Amino acid sequence: MSLKPDTSKLLDYLKGFDSAVLALSGGLDSVFLMKALSMSGAKTLAVTGGTATTPPRDLRDAIRYAEEFGVEHRVIDSGETARVDFLANTPDRCYHCKDSLFSRLAVIARDEGYAKVLDGGNLDDLDDHRPGRKAAREHGVLSPLAECGFTKEDIRNAARGLGLEIADKPASPCLSSRFAYGVGITPEGLMRVSRAEDYIRDLLGVDELRVRDLGGRASIEVPYGRLPGLYANRAQIVERLKLLGFGAVEIDPEGFSSGKMNRVPGSG
Repeated sequence: MSLKPDTSKLLDYLKGFDSAVLALSGGLDSVFLMKALSMSGAKTLAVTGGTATTPPRDLRDAIRYAEEFGVEHRVIDSGETARVDFLANTPDRCYHCKDSLFSRLAVIARDEGYAKVLDGGNLDDLDDHRPGRKAAREHGVLSPLAECGFTKEDIRNAARGLGLEIADKPASPCLSSRFAYGVGITPEGLMRVSRAEDYIRDLLGVDELRVRDLGGRASIEVPYGRLPGLYANRAQIVERLKLLGFGAVEIDPEGFSSGKMNRVPGSG
């Protein structure tokens, strides 16, 4: 199989690592990087945080692809749900989450003799409100995809070139990103938004959506072209989400937009 030049550049970069611990979220970026690591020959341990903030299908994908690529994989308690500063859900929430995860990965790397800790950050991540990037810098975590010039679309194209089924998987940030800043994060709340999204995903056959928790009130986002189907099933969706514990349910008429909670940091 011939590789695109940018993928070849990435492989050359990774061949410079003797060994690495990879933060594997189960999303496209980190799965693609895991595949590249497996091709590079670097000894790799992929580690996934298995707390309630991780969407269940991402955990399943992490386990599945690590096994498929022959990469050693470990699921750990990444610890963020025990941190008061994370649960308070301020605009720097992501920093506290990543600080907790990367602290644990650094210990694993040190104690088990891995040279580097890597994550799946790409160039597009640098343009968004990403407090987690600060935690990565503080812990010396490297982002090979960003350093080799990969955007999200580059990753999708490269993944397709390698025949990876995950190439078209939508972005899937952790479930805590569904909560408006200032709305406290709880295990029950995380489970509620996860179950709500799974229900709507199965009902409508739509893969890209968000159920935002605006303080006990749910706001549903689907791609603009899928809004008619959402409105057509509104009654049963409202009924189901209220059974899950939401006090009120609304549909965002603007449609799905990734990172919408970050438009005005500190606001809902």
